[in-house]
Amino acid sequence: MAVPATTATNYLPLLLYALAVFGLVAGLLAVSYLLGERRSGRGRNEPFESGITPVGYGRFRISVYYYVIAMFFVIFDVEAVFIFAWAVAFRDLGWPGYAGLVVFVAILLAALFYEWRIGALDWGKGQRRPRYKPVS
Repeated sequence: MAVPATTATNYLPLLLYALAVFGLVAGLLAVSYLLGERRSGRGRNEPFESGITPVGYGRFRISVYYYVIAMFFVIFDVEAVFIFAWAVAFRDLGWPGYAGLVVFVAILLAALFYEWRIGALDWGKGQRRPRYKPVS
């Protein structure tokens, strides 16, 4: 079954574009391979950024409290986005919108107070309190 000539000519620019993209990518890869630096020496064969000689050990352990603080930051950063969206639509929302924002901020303050009380925000050495008091 033959394809009408008008349909084949409609796809010709797309085919030429695809060939040009593949040709450009292949050309850039070939030029970078030919012109790339192949020197070996001090710090060149190490898996490190910019050919700098590594100093120290790159796989040290980070405390889990760092990630806890990072999660709290993300949570309260998302809060700022919601408050900004509320501020943009302030006139349209009126008092019901204001009441909703007050409830939202109150819940966030309660969560922050809870995190503070259990010691989740204290992440220095020896500053963490036990989460629960032992039963005596």
